[in-house]
Amino acid sequence: MTKADLVEKVTGLGDLTRRDGEVIVETIFDSVIGALQSGDKIEIRGFGSFRIRERNPRIGRNPKTGDRVDVPAKRVPYFKPSKELRDLVNPEESSARGKA
Repeated sequence: MTKADLVEKVTGLGDLTRRDGEVIVETIFDSVIGALQSGDKIEIRGFGSFRIRERNPRIGRNPKTGDRVDVPAKRVPYFKPSKELRDLVNPEESSARGKA
């Protein structure tokens, strides 16, 4: 699904123009990005949570030449799906767990 597909879904939910759908989707994305940039965690019940993970600096290798390369520390976004989302994506696992 692309951002345009998501805008179409939002627009189709009610009496919204395409522009209204674009504003809604952009606002959600901008809010998530802004929260992660400021170091906040985002939790959407029934969907999952977004947070930032810190990666330590390390020594890597250039795969072409084999030379050592210093890889600096960085912050990376991380998404952890909720149990509900995992069960919806893998229904056979959740029904198997219920039988145990």
